Amino acid sequence: MKIPNKKVYKRLRRHRRVRNRVVGTNDRPRLCVYKSLKHIYAQIVDDTFINEKGEKCSKTIVAVSTLKLAPVAEKPAESAETPEAKEKGKKQKKGKKGKKVWTGGKKTAGAREVGRLIADAAKEKGVSKVAFDRGGYQYHGRVAVLAEEARKNGLEF
Repeated sequence: MKIPNKKVYKRLRRHRRVRNRVVGTNDRPRLCVYKSLKHIYAQIVDDTFINEKGEKCSKTIVAVSTLKLAPVAEKPAESAETPEAKEKGKKQKKGKKGKKVWTGGKKTAGAREVGRLIADAAKEKGVSKVAFDRGGYQYHGRVAVLAEEARKNGLEF
């Protein structure tokens, strides 16, 4: 397999290292995350599944991604202007602009939605405990948001 660049190679090495320790069982399947530049994917996998031929293989129980979701509209940033100043119609001084509040981007909102949907779909399939496989990514940004939202909606890991 040709590795595109050094960054991808390092992530794949980290992922292999994580996968040596994290195994999805029937009681506690693996919640694995993959993120591309535009989308994020999450699936719950049972790694101890045995098929009809008697071979050990992995079975995807539930899969959710932002591909099928409607685009999430970004919330407009709010200014830190006080209501009294708005009512009186006072103008702010040139150097003092209203401070904008960061509301998160579209990708983060999509990851939050995927986390909620994967938790709901897992509950329908009877899965409550999972082992989290971050896929070699840092537990930061979209990966962390997805994990926290899944925890908030009932998955234990």
